[in-house]
Amino acid sequence: MDLPTSDLTATPRPLEGLDEGAWLDVIQKMDEVYSRLLTDEVALEQKNSQLEASQQLVFSLLSSMSDVLVAADAQGLIEQTNQALCELVGNTDEALMGAPMHSLLHNGQGADLLQGMMQRTTHLRHGDTVELMLRDGAGQAVPVDFTVTPRYDGRRRCVGYVFVGRPMAEIKRAYRQLHEAHEALKLTQQQLLHAEKMSSLGRLVAGVAHELNNPISFVLGNVHVLNRYTTRLRQYLDALHAEACLSNNATLNALAQKLRIEHILKDLPFLMDSTIEGAKRTASIVDGLKRFSVLDGEEREVVVVDAVIERAIHWVRTGMKLEFEVAFQDCSGCAVMGNAGQLLQVLMNLIQNAYDAAYSPSGITPKLRICARCEANWVVISLHDNGPGIAPQVMSRIFEPFFTTKPVGKGTGLGLSISYGIVKNHGGTLNASNHPEGGAEFVLRLPASQTPLET
Repeated sequence: MDLPTSDLTATPRPLEGLDEGAWLDVIQKMDEVYSRLLTDEVALEQKNSQLEASQQLVFSLLSSMSDVLVAADAQGLIEQTNQALCELVGNTDEALMGAPMHSLLHNGQGADLLQGMMQRTTHLRHGDTVELMLRDGAGQAVPVDFTVTPRYDGRRRCVGYVFVGRPMAEIKRAYRQLHEAHEALKLTQQQLLHAEKMSSLGRLVAGVAHELNNPISFVLGNVHVLNRYTTRLRQYLDALHAEACLSNNATLNALAQKLRIEHILKDLPFLMDSTIEGAKRTASIVDGLKRFSVLDGEEREVVVVDAVIERAIHWVRTGMKLEFEVAFQDCSGCAVMGNAGQLLQVLMNLIQNAYDAAYSPSGITPKLRICARCEANWVVISLHDNGPGIAPQVMSRIFEPFFTTKPVGKGTGLGLSISYGIVKNHGGTLNASNHPEGGAEFVLRLPASQTPLET
């Protein structure tokens, strides 16, 4: 309703019964109340801004947490979650609201454990930890390490629980990878130490072989000459002894009996043969030392791996009196660039050692499975026997020169060390281990030849 302009501009008339001073007091009080209202309004707006900022901070913290978070009521019904949990289970916060906590578990596994944990934390009035298997968005089980803490109201009554968890799959995978890397590093360190040891031993062995070579050659040559001289002396002494018997020379016959000339003549061939055998064996050891220390300088050619393996099997079997089962899976023409004779020596050593390790007086047939295959730029040959395997205390020394587990006289301990040096000189590796199915396994890796085979 429109008011006359004159009414709006007219001087207000004093209220009836109130003087002008009372009116001024009323106006002053109204101003004070209005001023307080404005102050309260400003303070309220500031509180609202702070509350919004706090809510935004809490939301930001919950959203940026890498750990999953679930707030549940006293009955275990979900009241709030964070983004990490939603991403893990492949669901939204709205869809999870009001759902029971055990609905997050994979196939309900651990529901009783979860219920018992909530009851225990309520009784103990402090948090506890438990590992639960949650179901991710793909339906797979994910291990999560949860800390469960009870929530209380102002009267210290339990009104719910807070679950803060960390998915352990990535952590366990990282620990596993760290463990594997650590084991690989230890193996590499052992191989480096072994390579350095072999290099030092090679230099030492080269010097020893050089020093022994000439004396052994003299001994062996002189023993052959002595053997010929012994034959002639025997003929002369036999003739002299026969003449003494015919002439009935009592003095010579008594001296022959006293000196046991007949026994010496019978023993001389055996003594000379055993001396020659010992000298030859010593020369063979020296030759092995020389081959161990000098493994390069040989002519290289394209070598078909299958052919070398088959030849090695044939030669080892030829010298055996007992049965030896060898199963060979070839690699269909894989080839390496190397010295065929040296590679044949390596494979014969490995096959012979496999037979010696698998042989048992109980009558168990020695068996060897050889598998050759091509892997990228490598030719891999594995030899797995059915023996007792390699003892842990022996594993680290198996490629050392002169180290052998065979009885005295059955081996020089140079076969594997020479093989190791040959393979290394060819740019490959030779490793030994115990096979999961039992027995020992040697794995030989050689660079594959880049030169195509001639057809």
